[in-house]
Amino acid sequence: MNRNLVLGFVLLSVAVTLAVGGRRKAFAGQPSAADYKVLAPIRHGNLTVFPVVASTSHDTGGFLTLDEGLKSGEVEVTESGSVRGMVRRPQRGNHGVLRPEFQEQTGAQVNKLVLVNNAKRPLLLLAGEIVTGGKQDRVIAKDRIVPAESDPIDLDVFCVEPGRWVGASAKFAASAVGGAMAAPSVRGKAMADKNQQQVWAEVAKARAGMSQSLEVEAPQAAREVTEMTSYAKVMQNTEVSRKVDSVAGSVEKEYASTIQQLRDRNAVGVVVAVNGEFVWADIFASTSLLEKYWPKLVRSYATEAVVTRAKGAQASEKAAQEFLADLHGRHETVDSEPGLYRHTEVAGDGFKAFELTSLLPKTGYALHVAKMTE
Repeated sequence: MNRNLVLGFVLLSVAVTLAVGGRRKAFAGQPSAADYKVLAPIRHGNLTVFPVVASTSHDTGGFLTLDEGLKSGEVEVTESGSVRGMVRRPQRGNHGVLRPEFQEQTGAQVNKLVLVNNAKRPLLLLAGEIVTGGKQDRVIAKDRIVPAESDPIDLDVFCVEPGRWVGASAKFAASAVGGAMAAPSVRGKAMADKNQQQVWAEVAKARAGMSQSLEVEAPQAAREVTEMTSYAKVMQNTEVSRKVDSVAGSVEKEYASTIQQLRDRNAVGVVVAVNGEFVWADIFASTSLLEKYWPKLVRSYATEAVVTRAKGAQASEKAAQEFLADLHGRHETVDSEPGLYRHTEVAGDGFKAFELTSLLPKTGYALHVAKMTE
């Protein structure tokens, strides 16, 4: 048989396997769902959070978070047209040695920012993290790792502030003290749909839902929220913060206690349900990494609960375990930077799951796994 024809059959077979893999296990080589155990839930109103413990844990102390980097100044995020970066042209120095020179870039873009990690640690970015400033507030589009002492890199983002395209400063900061994470509905549009119009539509729905939740007890705040275009500013509104904290505060406190109690059992994540329906799961490589993200994660879950009308339904521990266990997909997409990270997206029946695996030396494990209901 013709060699090219044989090669064609092989490639076709691989493509079909990836697309319709016959319910094969997602994230081959990584901890399976059987390695995670869902525990008794923490409930507040229509929000239910199930702690998750793991059979193994990893040392993640070598990674820097976005909030830590922005606070220390080691990480800089700017509009794409406002830094010297992106194009490197080697120039000869005084001793004839080639050295890089950054060429000036111009023209800010809605869905692109530039990030520089000057820290001596690799930077972990999570999809859904919000940065404010520049010409518009943005939400990070996907999980990734940025190497230590990096050159400027393009950062894929989505705007969460339609209508503004001016700014006093080109630099960005974490959206509030401790940073912020978009609610699962907004976060999901960025991660799964990857569509700016759909992100804006979800921001508008979240803003309308928050305004509606305030109409009776804080009508003035409800009107203010309706007029705001910035998702971050909506979340920073005094009455909105009070309402979200009323849900998040008790859950955060109880789960913080749970994490301490379960440290030896490797508490690494949560499964989240609103109105008895599972909406999200976040699983980390270690308890310490979960603890760093927990304050803003719990507020994102609480925001989803606040803007969703309560129906009284409740999710069970058994159902949460089944939700976490179902990671078998029909299609898999892999994006990789050799020696740095691998990002895997799995599409299944009614859900999408995402895994970020570190490929840095002495790692090779999944830093973060997220699952969302579609």
